[in-house]
Amino acid sequence: MGPLSRETWAQRLGAFRASPSAFMAGPEGEDLGRDLLSELRSEKLSEQTKVSLLALSLEYPAQLWPDATAAEAAATSLLDTLVLLPPRPSALRRPLLLAATTALVAGDALGPTSEASRRLLPLLLGLASGRDLGRGFGPASEQRPLQATACECLRELESCKPGLLGGCLGLLRGLLGQEGPVQPLSLLLALALRNTLVIQARARARARLQGLLMAGDTPSGGDPWNWALAEEGDARLQPQAPSWPAAEEECGLAVLEPTPEEARELRAAVAQLLDTSYLLTPVAQAQLLWLLGWALRGLRGQTPVLFKPQLVRLLGTAQLTLLHAVLALKAAFGEALFTAQDEALLLRRLTVAAQHPALPLPAHLFHLHCLLSFPENWPLGPTGEEAAPLLLGPRLCRGLLPSLLHDPMALLARLHLLCLLCAEDEEKEEKGQDWSPRHYLEELLAGLRQRAALDGGPRASATLCFQASYLVVQGLATQPTVLTPLTHGLARLYRARPVLAPHFVDLLDRVGPELGEPLRVALRQEVVSRPGRDEALRWHLQILAEVADGNAQSATLGFLGAAAAHCTDWGLQQALLRVCRALLRAGVGGGLADLLQALARQWEDPDGRDHARLYYILLAHLAGPKLGVALGPSPAAPALASSLVAENQGFAAVLMVQEAPAPIRLSVGPHRAAGPGPVLQLHVEVLEPAYSLELRFRVEGQVYAPLGAVHVPCLCPGRPCSPLLLPLQPRRPAPTRLDVRALYTTPTGLTCHAHLPPLPVNFADLFLPFPQAPEGDKLGFFEELWDSCLPKGAESRLWCPLGPQGLEALVSRHLEPFVVVAQPPTSYHVAIRLPPDSRLLLRLEAAQEDGVPVALRTDDWAVLPLAGDYLRGLSAAV
Repeated sequence: MGPLSRETWAQRLGAFRASPSAFMAGPEGEDLGRDLLSELRSEKLSEQTKVSLLALSLEYPAQLWPDATAAEAAATSLLDTLVLLPPRPSALRRPLLLAATTALVAGDALGPTSEASRRLLPLLLGLASGRDLGRGFGPASEQRPLQATACECLRELESCKPGLLGGCLGLLRGLLGQEGPVQPLSLLLALALRNTLVIQARARARARLQGLLMAGDTPSGGDPWNWALAEEGDARLQPQAPSWPAAEEECGLAVLEPTPEEARELRAAVAQLLDTSYLLTPVAQAQLLWLLGWALRGLRGQTPVLFKPQLVRLLGTAQLTLLHAVLALKAAFGEALFTAQDEALLLRRLTVAAQHPALPLPAHLFHLHCLLSFPENWPLGPTGEEAAPLLLGPRLCRGLLPSLLHDPMALLARLHLLCLLCAEDEEKEEKGQDWSPRHYLEELLAGLRQRAALDGGPRASATLCFQASYLVVQGLATQPTVLTPLTHGLARLYRARPVLAPHFVDLLDRVGPELGEPLRVALRQEVVSRPGRDEALRWHLQILAEVADGNAQSATLGFLGAAAAHCTDWGLQQALLRVCRALLRAGVGGGLADLLQALARQWEDPDGRDHARLYYILLAHLAGPKLGVALGPSPAAPALASSLVAENQGFAAVLMVQEAPAPIRLSVGPHRAAGPGPVLQLHVEVLEPAYSLELRFRVEGQVYAPLGAVHVPCLCPGRPCSPLLLPLQPRRPAPTRLDVRALYTTPTGLTCHAHLPPLPVNFADLFLPFPQAPEGDKLGFFEELWDSCLPKGAESRLWCPLGPQGLEALVSRHLEPFVVVAQPPTSYHVAIRLPPDSRLLLRLEAAQEDGVPVALRTDDWAVLPLAGDYLRGLSAAV
């Protein structure tokens, strides 16, 4: 195949990036890597296109070179291409170096027996030292960029093969004192020094550290690569991230005791790096400080005084990365490096910065996290126990208290700090202090519960309330003075808004017995004291299924008996049966048997009757241990020794409705503007056969009348199904969302139910046309409708933007069935009927290029904002 054009390569690269695995499995995948290497030498492609090809090899080396042999060949070809470049300036040299390094590393081909490795490593070291520049390898203008790239490549190789550059420490120290890129050389030397110290500490027979640090340009033996040291470092080292181990032994340096000469050279190398650190970017400085701190932390007899001059500069930094590095040094060295005055200054800086009103949220959370994890010089309590810093007194804390006006994440972080203060509050209260963190915490939680209790309030307010409650329980689980009012407050919240039952169930599943047990009792009392027929019955049953046990049996059974008569649909019946199942597990006896018999007689739904009958049979014939096995969730339970129970382990699964992931996809089709009422067209697709499908729809609130179920006898994958029609009965014209549940039978005979994603009902889905206007008098018909809207209704005007296709295309696509009078392309009169008995009239006249003025009239003022939003969104939908 001849050279490919730029357009062809663009198409191939686009297809590859869309799905690399699928492309490599196709017919063109096998030749992609070979074609890429070949095209890099083609003179017909521009350098920009070749750089794009090299970028692909940097992003997907594992797909292009899947094994060591392919990676070795690719690296060899890339190095050959690099050598053949003409001496003029070229944008390919640096990407070729990076691509060759990446190929060897990703393909695990780097090693002493690799020919490409023996070519690449001396080249990188020569470029980093400047020896190979100016001798036919690029012009002098590319010297510094090539040096920086070579250092980056060497740092990548050292990261993958720790100890590889252990014999080059002296050479790298010499390069750092010359003219060259400071940041890449500093990070390379720091990484090589850190890896060498770790490996030397773990090695049984170590080389003299002084000799490594003072080596000349070429280490002994003529080979600059210490493959033996790299083999010692094959065990994975700690990741290069600014995190500190809890003990010195974890960093692997506790056993390394350098001689006085080695310690002197080591201090000189660290001081050399620290002296040039101010020239680095903040992120690079933080990485350098972490590497050097790691290197010095475990050396016996080595104090961290070398970092002291840097603290004068870094304690006042505004860079978050450097502030984090300072805190990491404090966690590592403590009072050996930071005095009490330094600690107080750091704590005050964090406290003041966390209160700054102009601070962005991520930075705000960072400062709060640093306060919560502040590394103290002399912490009280056992290691690892959370506690507020000792110097963080009440005066400093006042500005860090959470408020209902804070962002949710900031509120939770401040609440965490407040909980730590409350843990130390009891002794101070006994001494008569004026301000109490515990009282403030109770007021804050009461405010959160008050917001969550608002009927129709946002879901985020309820979620925040329960997150805060969980955080308080985690931090103050041993303080009943906090948990008791929290329990009572949560019970009152459920009384005000039972719809939050799923949040309560989730909270009960996560908290310990300190709050879980009293909250279960309080919620059970709240539920059984209610009548069993109110609108929140399904939420009460959900709570009872979680909290029901052997206590308060008579009250619980009385509530269930009263509620049974109102469980007329399948969902409520299943919810009540779940409570019965929980009582069965708790060992409740006689009263439950009477209830189950009554349910088996009263309910009309066969599924509910069968379940009630099954539970009664199990209760009447099985002892406690066997009953627990029969009701257990494991399908691998041992067979029960009872003549009434089949030996087949799947008997319970066959008789019960199983909750399963939905194999059904439901979507809303195009709107049908016809008939006496609005109808949704539903398109159904299945991933596996489904029989006796029943789709049940529920609308939150009272805006719509209850919707009937839709039944489909059989659905199979790949077989088209005619659209399903769902009639809507809105009580007022407003959009909504439909909760959808599916009940179906699988090919194996199991009955399953699943929750499907909610379906949107848009404002436009409710549009209906008026009856046909009399011929010849359509304008008069529209004017009569127009005049009838006032004075009862409302009128408004707005500007409707038009897309590039103009007014005629917009009306044809969205409003065609409702047009009464049309004078295309600039004027249209539109009449829309909105169920149950509203109307919306539009005059679109004097259209311009960018929009059209619209006059609206309606006999229902609540329709105006909905109509305005709909019209403003039409141009984007064209």
